[in-house]
Amino acid sequence: MKTKTLTLGAIALVLLAGCTMAPKYEQPPMPVEAAYAGATDEPAAVKDIAWQDFFGDPRLKAIINLTLENNRDLRVAALRVEQAAAQYRIERAALLPTVAGSGGYTRSRTPAEFSMTRQPSTGNQFTVGVGIASYELDFFGRVRSLKDAALENYLATEEARRSAEITLIAGVASQYLAERALDEQLAIAEDTLKTVEGSYDLIKKMYDGEVVSELDLKTAETQVHSTRASVADIKRQLAQARNALVLLVGAPLPADLPAPLPLGRQGIIAELPAGVPSDLLTRRPDILQAEHTLRGANASIGAARAAFFPSISLTGNGGFGSVELDNLFKSDSFMWSFAPSINVPIFTGGRLKANLAVTEANQKIMLAQYEKTIQTAFKEVSDALVARTTYVDQIKAQELRVASEQRRYDLSDTRYKQGVDSYLTVLTAQQGLFSAQQGLVQARLAQLANYVTLYKSLGGGWVQEQQQ
Repeated sequence: MKTKTLTLGAIALVLLAGCTMAPKYEQPPMPVEAAYAGATDEPAAVKDIAWQDFFGDPRLKAIINLTLENNRDLRVAALRVEQAAAQYRIERAALLPTVAGSGGYTRSRTPAEFSMTRQPSTGNQFTVGVGIASYELDFFGRVRSLKDAALENYLATEEARRSAEITLIAGVASQYLAERALDEQLAIAEDTLKTVEGSYDLIKKMYDGEVVSELDLKTAETQVHSTRASVADIKRQLAQARNALVLLVGAPLPADLPAPLPLGRQGIIAELPAGVPSDLLTRRPDILQAEHTLRGANASIGAARAAFFPSISLTGNGGFGSVELDNLFKSDSFMWSFAPSINVPIFTGGRLKANLAVTEANQKIMLAQYEKTIQTAFKEVSDALVARTTYVDQIKAQELRVASEQRRYDLSDTRYKQGVDSYLTVLTAQQGLFSAQQGLVQARLAQLANYVTLYKSLGGGWVQEQQQ
């Protein structure tokens, strides 16, 4: 009967040690609609697309690879993952007893007045042993809950690193496209400057021959100065855009990078299947990060609850001791100690209740942040889907506008040379053409940036390819 009772007690202790007092975790329902506001097609499964396949410009791919190797923010994010992993290993180690070996030698002298024989004496003491230092029996799951919380923090940190990587890739791509757009706008401005300078030279000769008025000459001169100012402004923006790109990359751009492609031939995948909002729960690392944080807060409640119950710790030691080294390992030199202790909270001034209230409030905060992360993700995808269709219409209209402005300029220039219209008509047409050309570049940039935003919003970088 005694053996049976001991066996049942041991089983009960094992069962207690394997459970926690944390609330059962249930994934919260999605606080968004079942479909995206901007979706025009039937929901489709999102295909796994690596960023190496999403972007088509070889120069951009090389810059992204360089960024992933050198960016300091991404490096810090990776180090934080290592830090969280080490902390998890620390908490996990608390589930196992700490066993340490020890050995010692003491030589001491006892004065006569302290000696039993009233004679001074000098003696040796040799010890060697193995012991367990204050191992807590986790009956109520406190240590296990702390371990679970550390694990979720580690997983959340890893998702934060992935989120930082995706954000960085999207940021580099957007900055690169902005730099390409400014480069194309500069080319348009410089071509326009050559045209207006040629017109000014022609009008200057006509003015010297008293064919046109000074008003036409000054109008042409004003156009030259205005265009030169635009060229200088775009050059400044282009230089700053390149500086921003270098900052994101974290290293100077090599001189042997592939030649860039124009905006119209970037080769970015345009038709990304959005799927349904629930896909975001498994794809977007910021949502996964928020959920792991919520799970960790849930586990912390278990640790706070377990603090109300007794904690039992074991300390034990076994080994040999002798005053003579030769007799140290003899059987009669064996010694041991076993010191279990129990700590029962009786009065803590409300500290335990307050700590539990803090963890429960923190769990509610994490829940609200988790839901807000999902809502933000839903909005980002919906916005990008709405913009995807409108940009197509906008670019078509802008291309037609450029063609119309070009025809208008050609006609006004011909009519001015024939003496039918004033040069003011030519100036107005030239300004309209320049604005339309710049607007077309901006529209193409916005469309490509929207593709990048949609890719990022859907949890871009869905599969990782070996970097070349």
